[in-house]
Amino acid sequence: MRLRIMIEPQMGASYDQQLRVAQRAEADGYDAFFRSDHFLAFGGAEGLPGPTDAWITLAGIARETSRIRLGTLLTSATFRAPGVLAVSVAQVDEMSAGRVELGLGAGWFEEEHQSLGIDFPPLAVRFDRLEEQLELLSGLWALPPGERYSFAGAHYVVEGSPGLPRPRQSPRPPIIVGGMGPRRTPGLAARFADEFNTPFLQPDDARAAYGRVDAACEAIGRDPASVRHSAAVTVCCGADEAELARRAGRIGQELEHLRRFGAAGIPVELAERLEQYRSAGAETIYLQVLDLDDLDHLSLIAAEVAPLLG
Repeated sequence: MRLRIMIEPQMGASYDQQLRVAQRAEADGYDAFFRSDHFLAFGGAEGLPGPTDAWITLAGIARETSRIRLGTLLTSATFRAPGVLAVSVAQVDEMSAGRVELGLGAGWFEEEHQSLGIDFPPLAVRFDRLEEQLELLSGLWALPPGERYSFAGAHYVVEGSPGLPRPRQSPRPPIIVGGMGPRRTPGLAARFADEFNTPFLQPDDARAAYGRVDAACEAIGRDPASVRHSAAVTVCCGADEAELARRAGRIGQELEHLRRFGAAGIPVELAERLEQYRSAGAETIYLQVLDLDDLDHLSLIAAEVAPLLG
């Protein structure tokens, strides 16, 4: 099982804090460092010192790490024009020597869009845009050298693009599609994704979502095994019950709530919880870490939980 660290810097994080988390995650042997792509804190929180752009941040971290993979969970398709996003991701892929993955979603946080003057159309339109962006990105990154790419959709039109710069990875950086939608999301994952992610679901619900993606793959003649399954869970671990309770308190969470709906406990307990997601079909777990100053939390999980997972 691959363990990845995922953070929510819109809730309050400087670039330096994010870099320290990424570098500790790399040193501790985690597979990847991912961050959300948001510009406004949730629930009316201030989110000081303010938001950081996901791809600018990852570009900086790419130059100050050497092994760990980097990506977003998830970039909103409403935030950037697809051609501009293709350039940004390809450039960060080059800057990281081919360590980038792109998680792309339809977008959901209306207040965030309003705060930045970004159009927030109805859900069906957002999914239409997401579908076109996934097709455009795939087409631009797959373009043979010397050729030009054109696309005419209901929302985006591209004429004669050289598809530059090329990403370092071939044929392209991995694409992650995630969500809980029962109809359009599985279909998009089957058509475009290298990985399908379930966000903060219980294991049984994650298993059902993976089944829908597998069925969508079979419906278009794609091998379901070619789409990796992953899950994102909020994590809280302590060497003993006292440390566990302190960590839960620092992130403002009820410990029993974390145990029931996230992944919390002493190392053996946490490993058992993560095994439930593996049994449901998850090959990769994104551990959502909420206290970015508690780097020892990452090291504890790496040293005491990861070995129990094999």
